[in-house]
Amino acid sequence: MVNTGEIVFLLDVDNTLLDNDRFAADLGAQLELCFGAAERARYWKIFSELREQCGFADYLASLQSFRTGHDDDPNLLGMSQFLLEYPFAQLVYPAAIAAIEHLHGLGLPVVLSDGDVVFQPRKIRRSGIWDALGGRVLIYVHKERVLDHVQRRYPARQYVMVDDKPDLLAAMKIALGRKLTTVFVRQGHYALAADSGAAVPPPDLAIGGIGDLMNFNLRDFQEQP
Repeated sequence: MVNTGEIVFLLDVDNTLLDNDRFAADLGAQLELCFGAAERARYWKIFSELREQCGFADYLASLQSFRTGHDDDPNLLGMSQFLLEYPFAQLVYPAAIAAIEHLHGLGLPVVLSDGDVVFQPRKIRRSGIWDALGGRVLIYVHKERVLDHVQRRYPARQYVMVDDKPDLLAAMKIALGRKLTTVFVRQGHYALAADSGAAVPPPDLAIGGIGDLMNFNLRDFQEQP
């Protein structure tokens, strides 16, 4: 437990601090280059099925299942290297690190992400986000269901959740009420989907990009109803 005090900023990673859509596009392009369009589609089918089963994106487990029929293909091991050595630092949104520094001046920023316990932390480390937050990184299967854990780890009077998924923000708002201010970042395919404005309750605040957080002061977050 960390004695944090007034306010804790909970920051999503994928399509909030870094462009995960671009990573997915690069991965798809590499799969097609190495194995062809049909096998690229097979990987994403496996990926979608696993995501439905376990509740989070698991790129490594998807590759493990994808290996069937490719055990003698040298490109298979190359895909492993592609995933593990991908330069995630190049995908961090402009001004994301500066926004984190700005939040340091207002309270305590912490990553709160969904994901597996191998690839997701590696992504966060390689991107530089881990170090920017001093290692304050929380990764769960369903982060909206473990807010009691989050509050025990980082107790505070007020929380702010910054995320690109309005439905998730709504679920967290229902759970914590006025103790949580929700900030919707309009980045990535979830945020730009046609139904992104249908979440109930709607986000307390909406911004066009993560760098816009630098336009807010502490009172902006505290005054939300």
